[in-house]
Amino acid sequence: MGVKERLSCLRKLMEEKGIDFYVIPTADFHQSEYVGEYFKARKYMTGFSGSAGTAVISKDWAGMWTDGRYFIQAAKQMEGTTVELMKMREPGVPTIEEYLEEHLPENGVIGFDGRVVSMGEGLGYETIARKKNGGIVYEYDLVDKFWEDRPKLSEEPAFILEEKYAGESVADKLKRIREVMKEEGADIHILTTLDDICWTLNMRGNDIDFFPMVLSYAVITMDEMLLYIDERKLSDEMKAIYAKDGVTIHPYNAIYEDMKHLSIENTALLDASKTNYAIYKNIPEEMKKVDTRNPEILFKAIKNPVEIENIRKAQIKDSIAHVRFMKWLKENVGKMKITEMSASDKLDELRIEQGNFIRPSFEPISAYGEHAALCHYTSSKETDVELKEGNVFLTDTGAGFYEGSTDITRTYVLGEIPNIMKEHFTLVAISNLQLASAKMLKGCNGMNLDILARKPFWDRALNFNHGTGHGMGYLLNIHEGPTNFRWAYRKNDTHQFEPGIVITDEPGIYFEGSHGVRLENELLVKEWKKNEYGEFLCFETITYVPMDLDGIKADMMSEEEKRLLNDYHALVYEKIAPHLNEEEREWLKKYTRAI
Repeated sequence: MGVKERLSCLRKLMEEKGIDFYVIPTADFHQSEYVGEYFKARKYMTGFSGSAGTAVISKDWAGMWTDGRYFIQAAKQMEGTTVELMKMREPGVPTIEEYLEEHLPENGVIGFDGRVVSMGEGLGYETIARKKNGGIVYEYDLVDKFWEDRPKLSEEPAFILEEKYAGESVADKLKRIREVMKEEGADIHILTTLDDICWTLNMRGNDIDFFPMVLSYAVITMDEMLLYIDERKLSDEMKAIYAKDGVTIHPYNAIYEDMKHLSIENTALLDASKTNYAIYKNIPEEMKKVDTRNPEILFKAIKNPVEIENIRKAQIKDSIAHVRFMKWLKENVGKMKITEMSASDKLDELRIEQGNFIRPSFEPISAYGEHAALCHYTSSKETDVELKEGNVFLTDTGAGFYEGSTDITRTYVLGEIPNIMKEHFTLVAISNLQLASAKMLKGCNGMNLDILARKPFWDRALNFNHGTGHGMGYLLNIHEGPTNFRWAYRKNDTHQFEPGIVITDEPGIYFEGSHGVRLENELLVKEWKKNEYGEFLCFETITYVPMDLDGIKADMMSEEEKRLLNDYHALVYEKIAPHLNEEEREWLKKYTRAI
């Protein structure tokens, strides 16, 4: 059954339920950015496989909203499906809310599965429907009615992340959370986000590809933590450990009924953007609610000293693997058959050699030539091409070690490439280095600094259509809030830099049908100086992989930009050379030489 047939099935069910517009986001029951196979209803309905997007279907129209990372990919994957690509934040393109306000008929009904729509989004749809004297239907997962071969929910076991990696006990984390609850005047904290729950419990699992988290909900009170989970995922040892910290185990789906029985004498702390609409609607309406950012979000973003030490080790491991990969690629392309997928596999083989490797930290982007122009391209058996001299190869991949997660992008020059590609490569390198060298007063956020990365592009009337960097989780989400680099923000979309935050620096440039270049390092926010003008912070680059000098046009760079590149390459050699053999060190010396 193709996309057109699936849309037809959905529309029949919509008509039965009296629904005019049905919304299908990219989400699970926990508002996760990346989801397990069971939750990929939007992909099933539209054919678009990217990690971000929302489908809206009416009786005679279907639209797919996604961001700039996926414009090219979505257009190709949805060609011939009748689903219209809606390019988010592009001129003349309405938001989902604006579109519904304009097209929802009088007395119209908006439908969605309330478990996969956030409380904030659901309330927004309520407001739109109310303006048209209409209503909301959120009780049905309509796609499930005809998705015959739908994958099952994961039943993978969970495991404990030991304190030598986590750096803080569950008891201490719960104490800090309860202190925030007191400050907010709340005595119950409803928690549905997987990374926040897993961070709190030092728990990891295998319920989402690449992201070692466990499907669960939690309710934290002043003396207990109720964990809603498939009990089979927990070993007897884990249950005993959690019992000591006042953690009680409850069936995964029991939270929906339990919400109905909360006392209206209590006050609940919850995050509207992180709590699903169905849970919110089950909480007694009279109960007082404090809608604020989950305290765990900032707690886990600011890495503790043990985590920082471990992250440094993970970065060294992954950088060694990348250096060996770069050498292997340079020496073998054109001499043996290397494809996008075999190259990606080779990099993971080199990571495994480093020890304590768990899995890739996200779906790898391994893209040659014109595929590198697709920001979030995923190679497959159908698209896997051979790497050849005369173009560039972009690899954006990450490793999940017990010591932490990594996210590294490099673009490698294969043989001789056109001069324009070198210009683009050098431009991206300048952008990356300029941002990494920033010094700032405490209180600055990513919007304040993003101009440092964008200016080299904007000076040439160029741009890249994605964020410049994102926070990094520790064996959790690879995109972790609340700090990032963007030139424009939505409300509550960022947070000031604070020592201990790890963030990526990943500008790029993309030319459809030709090539793309992206270079990504991770930065650790550190204290720099404190004086009568205030407290100053800086970044420390903690990724140590050469920026391919075969792509650098030195005559494009100022003396300061050359110094930044030379200093970075000296750091790469200092950190990585001791871990290599003599032949590898000589090779690295060539690719970290001063220009």
